[in-house]
Amino acid sequence: MKISTKYRYGTRAMLELALNFNKQPLSVRRIALKHDISKKYLERLMQSLSSAGLVISQRGKKGGFVLSKSPDKITLSEIVQAVEGPLILMGCVEDPETCKRISTCVTHDVWGMMQDLINGKLDSITLADLVTMQRKKISKINDSIYHI
Repeated sequence: MKISTKYRYGTRAMLELALNFNKQPLSVRRIALKHDISKKYLERLMQSLSSAGLVISQRGKKGGFVLSKSPDKITLSEIVQAVEGPLILMGCVEDPETCKRISTCVTHDVWGMMQDLINGKLDSITLADLVTMQRKKISKINDSIYHI
């Protein structure tokens, strides 16, 4: 299983907005440069996030994007849903009608359990959690750097 770039980049952009929550809006250009994401690609992702009500676009010279609500009110599952729809491991889990072996296929049950676990975890992690984790990671890096 491979997580798509939409999921990864959408989450990175939202984390960047969360790290700057209650500050000035961030431009797509600034986020794209910082995270090495194509500006055009990021613009499409930001449109999806805006349509989902997760970000607000502000126009003008100092315009850009801001979160529509507090980072502790936005989950990773909302971001995933906004940029690419639900995370589906196997088509038969989402639509059992697609497979005639459902009643006897134990792997179908396993894929369903895995999907439930992943979705449950995505529901339980907020942008505020990511901000905390990011700051701890940066702090560890800064603590290990010697200044002469």
